[in-house]
Amino acid sequence: MGRKRSNKPTSFDIAYIAGVSQPTVSRALRGSRSVSLATRQRIEAIARELNYSVDKNASSLRSQRSNTIALLFFEEPGPEESAINPFFLAMLGSITRSCASRGLDLLISFQKMEDDWHVRYQDSHRADGLILLGYGDYTLYERRLTDLVEHGTHFVRWGSVGANNIGSTVGSDNFGAGQTAGEHLLGLGRKRIAFLGQADEHYPEFADRYRGLCAALAQAGISPQPSLQCDALNFEEAGSEAVRALLETGIEFDSIFAASDLIAIGALRALAAAGLRVPEDVAIVGFDNQPAASMTNPPLTTLMQDLKAGGELLVETLLAQIEDRPLDNRTIPAQLIARRSTLG
Repeated sequence: MGRKRSNKPTSFDIAYIAGVSQPTVSRALRGSRSVSLATRQRIEAIARELNYSVDKNASSLRSQRSNTIALLFFEEPGPEESAINPFFLAMLGSITRSCASRGLDLLISFQKMEDDWHVRYQDSHRADGLILLGYGDYTLYERRLTDLVEHGTHFVRWGSVGANNIGSTVGSDNFGAGQTAGEHLLGLGRKRIAFLGQADEHYPEFADRYRGLCAALAQAGISPQPSLQCDALNFEEAGSEAVRALLETGIEFDSIFAASDLIAIGALRALAAAGLRVPEDVAIVGFDNQPAASMTNPPLTTLMQDLKAGGELLVETLLAQIEDRPLDNRTIPAQLIARRSTLG
Protein backbone atom coordinates (compact mmCIF):
# COMPACT_ATOMS: atom_id res chain seq x y z
CA MET A 1 0.00 0.00 0.00
CA GLY A 2 1.55 3.29 -1.08
CA ARG A 3 2.25 6.17 1.27
CA LYS A 4 1.20 9.73 0.43
CA ARG A 5 4.03 12.25 0.32
CA SER A 6 3.56 15.29 2.53
CA ASN A 7 5.35 18.66 2.56
CA LYS A 8 7.18 17.73 5.76
CA PRO A 9 10.07 15.33 5.04
CA THR A 10 10.02 11.99 6.84
CA SER A 11 12.55 9.29 7.57
CA PHE A 12 10.81 7.20 4.89
CA ASP A 13 11.68 9.89 2.32
CA ILE A 14 15.33 9.76 3.38
CA ALA A 15 15.31 5.95 3.19
CA TYR A 16 13.87 6.07 -0.34
CA ILE A 17 16.49 8.53 -1.59
CA ALA A 18 19.36 6.76 0.16
CA GLY A 19 18.25 3.32 -1.00
CA VAL A 20 18.20 1.87 2.52
CA SER A 21 15.53 0.73 5.01
CA GLN A 22 13.78 3.15 7.35
CA PRO A 23 15.29 1.47 10.48
CA THR A 24 18.74 2.05 8.97
CA VAL A 25 17.93 5.76 8.64
CA SER A 26 16.75 5.86 12.24
CA ARG A 27 19.93 4.20 13.52
CA ALA A 28 22.17 6.39 11.35
CA LEU A 29 20.61 9.63 12.59
CA ARG A 30 21.17 8.44 16.15
CA GLY A 31 24.85 7.88 15.35
CA SER A 32 24.64 4.11 15.78
CA ARG A 33 27.85 2.27 14.98
CA SER A 34 25.78 -0.59 13.55
CA VAL A 35 25.56 1.58 10.38
CA SER A 36 28.74 2.08 8.37
CA LEU A 37 30.37 5.51 8.39
CA ALA A 38 29.85 5.99 4.66
CA THR A 39 26.14 5.16 4.93
CA ARG A 40 25.70 7.42 7.98
CA GLN A 41 27.32 10.32 6.18
CA ARG A 42 25.17 9.82 3.07
CA ILE A 43 21.98 9.69 5.17
CA GLU A 44 23.00 12.76 7.21
CA ALA A 45 23.69 14.71 4.00
CA ILE A 46 20.25 13.81 2.61
CA ALA A 47 18.62 14.78 5.92
CA ARG A 48 20.31 18.19 5.81
CA GLU A 49 19.27 18.72 2.20
CA LEU A 50 15.62 17.94 3.11
CA ASN A 51 15.78 20.03 6.31
CA TYR A 52 14.76 16.94 8.25
CA SER A 53 14.94 17.09 12.05
CA VAL A 54 14.49 14.31 14.62
CA ASP A 55 11.57 14.62 17.06
CA LYS A 56 13.42 15.29 20.34
CA ASN A 57 10.43 14.57 22.56
CA ALA A 58 9.99 11.15 21.01
CA SER A 59 13.69 10.34 21.06
CA SER A 60 13.76 10.91 24.80
CA LEU A 61 12.01 7.55 25.15
CA ARG A 62 15.33 6.02 24.08
CA SER A 63 17.47 7.89 26.60
CA GLN A 64 15.59 6.91 29.77
CA ARG A 65 15.19 3.24 30.67
CA SER A 66 12.26 2.16 32.81
CA ASN A 67 13.05 -1.58 32.50
CA THR A 68 9.37 -2.00 31.63
CA ILE A 69 7.85 -3.35 28.44
CA ALA A 70 4.23 -2.60 27.50
CA LEU A 71 2.22 -5.42 25.95
CA LEU A 72 -0.82 -4.03 24.10
CA PHE A 73 -3.69 -6.30 23.08
CA PHE A 74 -6.04 -5.03 20.39
CA GLU A 75 -9.64 -6.07 19.91
CA GLU A 76 -10.52 -7.97 16.75
CA PRO A 77 -13.77 -7.76 14.76
CA GLY A 78 -16.46 -10.14 15.88
CA PRO A 79 -19.96 -10.46 17.33
CA GLU A 80 -18.67 -9.90 20.87
CA GLU A 81 -17.49 -6.43 21.85
CA SER A 82 -13.88 -6.14 23.00
CA ALA A 83 -12.89 -9.63 21.80
CA ILE A 84 -9.25 -10.72 22.02
CA ASN A 85 -7.96 -13.52 19.84
CA PRO A 86 -7.45 -16.51 22.21
CA PHE A 87 -4.18 -17.28 20.42
CA PHE A 88 -2.64 -14.07 21.75
CA LEU A 89 -3.84 -14.79 25.27
CA ALA A 90 -2.09 -18.16 25.03
CA MET A 91 1.16 -16.39 24.06
CA LEU A 92 1.02 -14.23 27.19
CA GLY A 93 2.71 -16.86 29.38
CA SER A 94 5.75 -17.10 27.12
CA ILE A 95 6.15 -13.31 26.96
CA THR A 96 5.80 -13.02 30.75
CA ARG A 97 8.43 -15.69 31.41
CA SER A 98 10.80 -14.16 28.89
CA CYS A 99 10.51 -10.72 30.53
CA ALA A 100 10.96 -12.17 34.02
CA SER A 101 14.13 -14.02 32.99
CA ARG A 102 15.59 -10.69 31.83
CA GLY A 103 14.56 -8.73 34.93
CA LEU A 104 11.93 -6.72 33.06
CA ASP A 105 8.52 -5.63 34.27
CA LEU A 106 5.59 -6.21 31.94
CA LEU A 107 2.73 -3.71 31.65
CA ILE A 108 -0.34 -5.29 30.02
CA SER A 109 -3.10 -3.19 28.49
CA PHE A 110 -6.13 -3.67 26.27
CA GLN A 111 -6.62 -1.09 23.52
CA LYS A 112 -9.09 -0.18 20.83
CA MET A 113 -7.53 0.64 17.47
CA GLU A 114 -9.31 3.99 17.24
CA ASP A 115 -7.92 5.19 20.60
CA ASP A 116 -4.78 7.34 20.90
CA TRP A 117 -2.66 4.58 22.49
CA HIS A 118 0.25 5.35 20.18
CA VAL A 119 0.42 8.92 21.56
CA ARG A 120 0.07 7.89 25.20
CA TYR A 121 2.93 5.40 25.12
CA GLN A 122 5.44 7.02 22.78
CA ASP A 123 5.95 10.16 24.88
CA SER A 124 5.01 9.11 28.40
CA HIS A 125 8.13 7.16 29.43
CA ARG A 126 5.81 4.48 30.82
CA ALA A 127 7.73 1.78 28.95
CA ASP A 128 10.97 1.31 27.03
CA GLY A 129 9.10 -0.29 24.15
CA LEU A 130 5.87 -1.90 22.96
CA ILE A 131 4.83 -5.42 21.97
CA LEU A 132 1.69 -5.25 19.80
CA LEU A 133 -0.65 -8.25 19.50
CA GLY A 134 -3.75 -8.28 17.30
CA TYR A 135 -4.90 -5.66 14.85
CA GLY A 136 -7.96 -6.57 12.78
CA ASP A 137 -7.83 -4.73 9.44
CA TYR A 138 -4.14 -4.19 8.70
CA THR A 139 -4.77 -1.27 6.34
CA LEU A 140 -6.04 0.73 9.35
CA TYR A 141 -3.34 -0.54 11.70
CA GLU A 142 -0.62 0.34 9.17
CA ARG A 143 -1.16 4.08 9.74
CA ARG A 144 -0.46 3.71 13.46
CA LEU A 145 2.72 1.71 12.78
CA THR A 146 3.96 4.48 10.49
CA ASP A 147 3.30 7.01 13.24
CA LEU A 148 5.28 4.94 15.77
CA VAL A 149 8.23 4.71 13.39
CA GLU A 150 8.13 8.44 12.71
CA HIS A 151 8.24 9.17 16.44
CA GLY A 152 11.15 6.82 17.02
CA THR A 153 9.20 4.49 19.31
CA HIS A 154 10.63 1.04 19.98
CA PHE A 155 8.05 -1.59 19.06
CA VAL A 156 7.64 -5.09 17.67
CA ARG A 157 4.47 -6.78 16.54
CA TRP A 158 3.26 -10.30 15.79
CA GLY A 159 2.04 -10.55 12.21
CA SER A 160 2.83 -11.24 8.59
CA VAL A 161 6.57 -10.99 7.88
CA GLY A 162 7.47 -9.48 4.51
CA ALA A 163 9.83 -7.14 2.70
CA ASN A 164 7.52 -4.15 3.20
CA ASN A 165 7.00 -4.47 6.95
CA ILE A 166 6.76 -1.23 8.90
CA GLY A 167 8.95 -1.61 11.96
CA SER A 168 10.01 -4.94 13.47
CA THR A 169 7.82 -7.99 12.96
CA VAL A 170 7.87 -11.55 14.26
CA GLY A 171 5.43 -14.18 12.99
CA SER A 172 4.74 -17.69 11.82
CA ASP A 173 5.74 -18.89 8.39
CA ASN A 174 2.18 -18.53 7.16
CA PHE A 175 3.02 -19.30 3.54
CA GLY A 176 4.84 -22.49 4.52
CA ALA A 177 1.99 -23.48 6.83
CA GLY A 178 -0.54 -23.00 4.04
CA GLN A 179 1.60 -25.19 1.81
CA THR A 180 1.75 -27.85 4.52
CA ALA A 181 -2.05 -27.82 4.92
CA GLY A 182 -2.50 -28.17 1.17
CA GLU A 183 0.01 -31.00 0.89
CA HIS A 184 -1.68 -32.83 3.77
CA LEU A 185 -5.10 -32.66 2.13
CA LEU A 186 -3.74 -33.50 -1.32
CA GLY A 187 -1.95 -36.50 0.18
CA LEU A 188 -5.34 -37.76 1.39
CA GLY A 189 -6.71 -37.56 -2.16
CA ARG A 190 -8.58 -34.29 -1.71
CA LYS A 191 -8.40 -32.05 -4.77
CA ARG A 192 -11.14 -29.45 -4.41
CA ILE A 193 -9.91 -27.55 -1.37
CA ALA A 194 -11.91 -24.53 -0.20
CA PHE A 195 -10.18 -21.74 1.72
CA LEU A 196 -12.14 -19.86 4.39
CA GLY A 197 -10.60 -16.51 5.29
CA GLN A 198 -10.29 -13.00 3.91
CA ALA A 199 -7.18 -13.30 1.74
CA ASP A 200 -6.18 -9.76 0.80
CA GLU A 201 -4.17 -6.75 2.03
CA HIS A 202 -6.60 -6.22 4.89
CA TYR A 203 -5.62 -9.55 6.48
CA PRO A 204 -2.10 -10.36 5.27
CA GLU A 205 -1.58 -13.42 7.51
CA PHE A 206 -4.68 -15.05 6.03
CA ALA A 207 -3.50 -14.01 2.55
CA ASP A 208 -0.11 -15.69 3.12
CA ARG A 209 -1.83 -18.92 4.23
CA TYR A 210 -3.98 -18.86 1.10
CA ARG A 211 -0.96 -18.25 -1.14
CA GLY A 212 0.74 -21.25 0.45
CA LEU A 213 -2.29 -23.41 -0.26
CA CYS A 214 -2.35 -22.22 -3.88
CA ALA A 215 1.34 -23.07 -4.20
CA ALA A 216 0.69 -26.63 -3.00
CA LEU A 217 -2.15 -27.00 -5.49
CA ALA A 218 -0.02 -25.65 -8.34
CA GLN A 219 2.80 -28.05 -7.49
CA ALA A 220 0.28 -30.89 -7.76
CA GLY A 221 -0.82 -29.66 -11.18
CA ILE A 222 -4.14 -28.30 -9.93
CA SER A 223 -5.22 -24.77 -10.82
CA PRO A 224 -6.52 -22.91 -7.76
CA GLN A 225 -10.20 -22.04 -8.14
CA PRO A 226 -11.02 -18.47 -7.00
CA SER A 227 -14.62 -19.57 -6.41
CA LEU A 228 -13.37 -21.87 -3.63
CA GLN A 229 -11.98 -18.95 -1.62
CA CYS A 230 -14.64 -17.54 0.68
CA ASP A 231 -14.07 -14.49 2.90
CA ALA A 232 -14.37 -15.02 6.65
CA LEU A 233 -13.13 -13.00 9.60
CA ASN A 234 -11.69 -14.58 12.72
CA PHE A 235 -14.77 -15.75 14.62
CA GLU A 236 -16.93 -18.88 14.62
CA GLU A 237 -20.09 -17.52 13.02
CA ALA A 238 -18.02 -16.23 10.09
CA GLY A 239 -16.88 -19.81 9.45
CA SER A 240 -20.47 -21.04 9.54
CA GLU A 241 -21.60 -18.29 7.17
CA ALA A 242 -18.77 -19.07 4.75
CA VAL A 243 -19.74 -22.75 4.56
CA ARG A 244 -23.39 -21.88 4.05
CA ALA A 245 -22.39 -19.49 1.26
CA LEU A 246 -20.33 -22.20 -0.46
CA LEU A 247 -23.17 -24.72 -0.20
CA GLU A 248 -25.67 -22.23 -1.64
CA THR A 249 -23.51 -21.73 -4.74
CA GLY A 250 -23.58 -25.47 -5.43
CA ILE A 251 -19.83 -25.51 -6.06
CA GLU A 252 -18.24 -28.85 -5.20
CA PHE A 253 -15.58 -29.09 -2.53
CA ASP A 254 -14.17 -32.10 -0.70
CA SER A 255 -12.08 -30.32 1.92
CA ILE A 256 -11.56 -27.02 3.71
CA PHE A 257 -8.50 -25.15 4.91
CA ALA A 258 -9.73 -22.57 7.40
CA ALA A 259 -7.49 -19.58 8.14
CA SER A 260 -8.03 -20.04 11.90
CA ASP A 261 -9.41 -22.59 14.34
CA LEU A 262 -12.30 -20.27 15.20
CA ILE A 263 -13.34 -20.21 11.54
CA ALA A 264 -12.87 -23.99 11.31
CA ILE A 265 -15.06 -24.62 14.38
CA GLY A 266 -17.85 -22.58 12.83
CA ALA A 267 -17.39 -24.48 9.58
CA LEU A 268 -17.71 -27.82 11.41
CA ARG A 269 -21.07 -26.73 12.83
CA ALA A 270 -22.40 -25.63 9.45
CA LEU A 271 -21.29 -28.87 7.79
CA ALA A 272 -23.03 -30.93 10.49
CA ALA A 273 -26.20 -28.85 10.12
CA ALA A 274 -26.13 -29.55 6.38
CA GLY A 275 -25.86 -33.31 6.99
CA LEU A 276 -22.27 -33.56 5.73
CA ARG A 277 -19.86 -35.89 7.49
CA VAL A 278 -16.33 -34.90 8.52
CA PRO A 279 -14.00 -36.15 7.19
CA GLU A 280 -15.90 -38.63 4.98
CA ASP A 281 -17.62 -35.93 2.88
CA VAL A 282 -15.48 -32.92 3.73
CA ALA A 283 -12.08 -32.96 5.47
CA ILE A 284 -11.11 -29.82 7.36
CA VAL A 285 -7.88 -28.23 8.61
CA GLY A 286 -7.69 -25.23 10.95
CA PHE A 287 -4.89 -22.97 12.13
CA ASP A 288 -3.58 -22.07 15.64
CA ASN A 289 -4.11 -25.31 17.63
CA GLN A 290 -6.27 -23.57 20.21
CA PRO A 291 -7.38 -25.75 23.16
CA ALA A 292 -10.89 -26.06 21.69
CA ALA A 293 -9.45 -27.68 18.54
CA SER A 294 -8.89 -31.01 20.33
CA MET A 295 -12.41 -30.98 21.78
CA THR A 296 -14.49 -30.52 18.62
CA ASN A 297 -16.44 -33.38 17.06
CA PRO A 298 -14.43 -34.71 15.36
CA PRO A 299 -11.18 -33.31 16.83
CA LEU A 300 -9.70 -30.73 14.48
CA THR A 301 -6.55 -31.17 12.41
CA THR A 302 -4.71 -27.86 12.64
CA LEU A 303 -1.43 -25.98 12.27
CA MET A 304 0.27 -25.24 15.60
CA GLN A 305 2.21 -21.99 15.99
CA ASP A 306 5.16 -22.10 18.38
CA LEU A 307 3.96 -19.93 21.27
CA LYS A 308 7.11 -20.36 23.35
CA ALA A 309 9.50 -19.39 20.57
CA GLY A 310 7.17 -16.60 19.44
CA GLY A 311 6.98 -14.95 22.85
CA GLU A 312 10.72 -15.20 23.43
CA LEU A 313 11.52 -13.79 20.02
CA LEU A 314 9.13 -10.86 20.44
CA VAL A 315 10.91 -9.86 23.65
CA GLU A 316 14.39 -10.41 22.21
CA THR A 317 13.59 -8.39 19.08
CA LEU A 318 12.27 -5.49 21.15
CA LEU A 319 15.32 -5.53 23.44
CA ALA A 320 17.59 -5.50 20.39
CA GLN A 321 15.93 -2.24 19.32
CA ILE A 322 16.18 -0.72 22.78
CA GLU A 323 19.85 -1.66 23.04
CA ASP A 324 20.57 -0.58 19.45
CA ARG A 325 21.49 -4.07 18.25
CA PRO A 326 20.49 -4.99 14.67
CA LEU A 327 18.10 -7.95 14.47
CA ASP A 328 16.18 -9.00 11.37
CA ASN A 329 12.48 -9.82 11.19
CA ARG A 330 11.93 -13.51 11.87
CA THR A 331 9.46 -16.23 10.90
CA ILE A 332 8.80 -19.38 12.91
CA PRO A 333 7.67 -22.67 11.30
CA ALA A 334 4.22 -24.03 12.14
CA GLN A 335 3.64 -27.74 12.81
CA LEU A 336 0.77 -29.85 11.47
CA ILE A 337 -1.24 -31.58 14.21
CA ALA A 338 -3.22 -34.31 12.47
CA ARG A 339 -6.54 -35.34 14.07
CA ARG A 340 -9.79 -37.01 13.00
CA SER A 341 -11.19 -34.07 10.99
CA THR A 342 -8.90 -35.23 8.16
CA LEU A 343 -7.81 -38.74 9.14
CA GLY A 344 -11.17 -40.23 10.15
